[in-house]
Amino acid sequence: MSGTKMRPLKTGIAYHGNRILKHIEEDMRDIIEHNFNLVVHMFSHNDWDRHCRVMADIIKITEDFGLEVWIDNWGLGGPPGDKSHFLAYYPESHQIYSDGTMDPVRACLNSIDFRKFTKSWLDTVKEIGGKTIFWDEPHLVGKDMENGTPKVWTCRCARCQEVFKERYGKEMPTEFTREVEAFRIWTIVDYFREATSYSKSLGMDNVVCVMLGESFGINLSTIHEIASLETLDNIGTDPYWLGTNADPYEFVYSATKRNLEICEKYGKDHNLWIQGYGFPKGREEEIISGADAAYDAGARTILVWGFRGGESNDYRAKNPDLTWKVIGDAMHRIKERDRDLRRSMHNKTI
Repeated sequence: MSGTKMRPLKTGIAYHGNRILKHIEEDMRDIIEHNFNLVVHMFSHNDWDRHCRVMADIIKITEDFGLEVWIDNWGLGGPPGDKSHFLAYYPESHQIYSDGTMDPVRACLNSIDFRKFTKSWLDTVKEIGGKTIFWDEPHLVGKDMENGTPKVWTCRCARCQEVFKERYGKEMPTEFTREVEAFRIWTIVDYFREATSYSKSLGMDNVVCVMLGESFGINLSTIHEIASLETLDNIGTDPYWLGTNADPYEFVYSATKRNLEICEKYGKDHNLWIQGYGFPKGREEEIISGADAAYDAGARTILVWGFRGGESNDYRAKNPDLTWKVIGDAMHRIKERDRDLRRSMHNKTI
């Protein structure tokens, strides 16, 4: 008896907002009952300062339930997630806009101190039992968009101007030129080259999720350069459709296909996120369409943001109980489809 080996289906959920171990155990059981086998735990600067040993317990509890764990660098350098606490210690490491104003919450990826800080964070993740790092939506900032180009952008701090001059032999302009665009891409990729290399040296895997869009410094060129990093194991995206006029199924299907094509080209694994937060009442069933689309397009690592519809956050779904029920239904649906597919392929080989 022989057959083609199928990629195992991973269904993941983002979890944060609780550090009480009694509730962790209850919630991990709830996560299993909602058909997940992977949990993405946030490990923010605040967690590092106040919950470090607790986080070690949380990782162990999660793994003892048989769940895979990814550790999210939530807010270390600023949004998404928390505002960067690092900047309170290193105020000269703020991202600076091309008009000279300071971004109050985002750290410059070229900051030598921020790169050292990232490595110290990775050391701590290793100490508390982390095995996989989830690099959450790395980006630079652009605003006042015009024809896909930001009029105002980061980063043009003193450090970035120095590095730009070293690379191009001239002063960094205030206009968004092709060289500026290339430098922004280089900055993101170079940061992840250094960070993921260090993570690998500690024996941990690297997963990244990128939010496509020129205003985030992430375009297809950036994606391809990030994907080419040997120290990056897995690349994904999060096609969240609320706030667009797109059909949820078509929106997720198209983004998943693009993501998988890049992963196949560079020999990487993938991750694909389904929106599970912010839902107005009456639209919860769209989560089923999104999960179906990801599976139909070929994704086999499908995650949802987040636990109980983001109930612990202001961006929570309007009806967290119903949203969580539908999220569980969506994961059950693709798990049963996957089981049926495996059974069918097995029967064909007998």
